[in-house]
Amino acid sequence: MKGNHLKKKKVNATEIARLAGVSQSTVSRVFNSSKPVSEDLRSRVMDIAEMLEYRPNALARGLTMNKTNMIGLVMGDVENPFFSGILEKMTSALKKRGFKILFVHTKEGVIQEEEISQFMEYNVDGVIVTDALLTSNIVRQLSNNEIPVVLFYRDTKDSSCHFVGCDNYSAGRKIGEFLYNQGHRQLAYITGHKDSSTNQERQEGFCTFLREKGITPIIEMGGYSYESGYHAALRLFSKNNLLDAIFCADDIMAIGVIDAAQSLGINIPQDLSIVGFDDIPMASWSPYSLTTWKVPVDEMIELTISILLKEINQETEEMEDTKHILLPGTFIERKSVISNLKSL
Repeated sequence: MKGNHLKKKKVNATEIARLAGVSQSTVSRVFNSSKPVSEDLRSRVMDIAEMLEYRPNALARGLTMNKTNMIGLVMGDVENPFFSGILEKMTSALKKRGFKILFVHTKEGVIQEEEISQFMEYNVDGVIVTDALLTSNIVRQLSNNEIPVVLFYRDTKDSSCHFVGCDNYSAGRKIGEFLYNQGHRQLAYITGHKDSSTNQERQEGFCTFLREKGITPIIEMGGYSYESGYHAALRLFSKNNLLDAIFCADDIMAIGVIDAAQSLGINIPQDLSIVGFDDIPMASWSPYSLTTWKVPVDEMIELTISILLKEINQETEEMEDTKHILLPGTFIERKSVISNLKSL
């Protein structure tokens, strides 16, 4: 029949109000919980809404309340197991708090204006940025739109943003100290992206400690990927056959280094010690058993969301101490490191 092809009429709040015998503002209060509503009125409105399969428009409701319960999340290297794990945990933690996520994947490492514009178009309540850089102009635009930003794991020189990260410099020093105390003297560092704060801090901490001991480590370019670690290792081995330890800026590169070494008949750890950073799940797999630095991801995520919520709710009276938070992390010793010299 012809009637079967008619499109079902969309129910709106005005229709709900008419059938419930209440004002449209009462319907709005029931769904927004903005003001108290008697239990009798609430039940009447909700019963009719359920019967008509009414669902309030979240965006329209957000514009009315000046709150969308939507968080913008920016990430660059989603293929890296460390960051894909962060993405899963971050979105899960936000959803548990009732937020929807508007995700932006930036491929250039630096967030572009066209990528950030949708955050303002959708009037997100706040933004979390990880593994990407914000320009001061974009920070200004978000600030002008009263959208707070918290940086996760990747620092910036813009002091207006809160930042939660790992103390990479201290971790780099401690890794250098550990390898030195194990008797290693011919050391190399394989970098991540050279402009990233995480790489710069780890490299500085590692190299500073070793230089204090009279050792200048070899620096080889990597890039936070398995392939970059694998090929960096091959370049190192072709130039120097005396290396006894390599520190990699992250675990996925260190796993590439282990595979490259074994392809050349270099035994890990008998011939060469390897240390990574992050403690991704693969690091504990038996073929690698990678010694690494565990980043306190869960704690960092909770702190990041807590700070963002305080910004959103304008609970900023005691937040100066949370402007720049660094958590220490934990050294995880596995089987990829050996003591080369029993006595120094």
